[in-house]
Amino acid sequence: MEKHRIVPHAEWVAARKALLAEEKEFNRLRDRLSEKRRDLPWERVEKDYVFDGPSGKATLAQLFAGKSQLLVYHFMFDPDWEAGCKSCSFWADNFSNIPIHLKHRDVSLVAISRAPLDKIEAFRKRMGWSFPWYSSHGSDFNFDYHVSFRPEDRAQGEVEYNYRPIKTTMSELPGISVFFRDEDGAVYHTYSTYARGLDMLNGAYHMLDLVPKGRGEEGRGQFWVRLHDRYED
Repeated sequence: MEKHRIVPHAEWVAARKALLAEEKEFNRLRDRLSEKRRDLPWERVEKDYVFDGPSGKATLAQLFAGKSQLLVYHFMFDPDWEAGCKSCSFWADNFSNIPIHLKHRDVSLVAISRAPLDKIEAFRKRMGWSFPWYSSHGSDFNFDYHVSFRPEDRAQGEVEYNYRPIKTTMSELPGISVFFRDEDGAVYHTYSTYARGLDMLNGAYHMLDLVPKGRGEEGRGQFWVRLHDRYED
């Protein structure tokens, strides 16, 4: 950072205008990609998934809470873990105050994990989160949407994640899935994204992309991320 180029104001403005032109083109490209995302074909959800929530059992259709669109954050929380994933928690810190805004655009937002509900509730209380969070414990849901992996699948050497085979020892990986419910009650899977596709839901990362040091990860991944009650200051 000490050797960064320093220029007079006029040269700075010229450089900023050149970058602005690229930023505008990026925004136009993002709008076109978003339109293509909305135009993707849908697939009907045929399984009758049931989840555990604070108010009891709930079907996938009931998670819509009266809305026609549902965003599901696949939160990494293996049933054997005592706490949720720190990286997923980094994302979840963005969620608590968003559902009221999404509600007014006909969208419900929930998190779903394989951990049993008592562990989820204890961790949510610790983190101070208020967004709806359900347990898929005992369900195929996480496996069907390729964010959880059975031991026998991992033992074969590869699992399907982000629409390709990968090698991993992890039992859980993160993702986002989107569903639509029509007037007759049928539920459709419209979109899922994984890995870097999740960046769009992390406001802190977008802020870090604006500052001179950026994310500061340099290929080391999220080595710096902690649960928000585990930072030293």
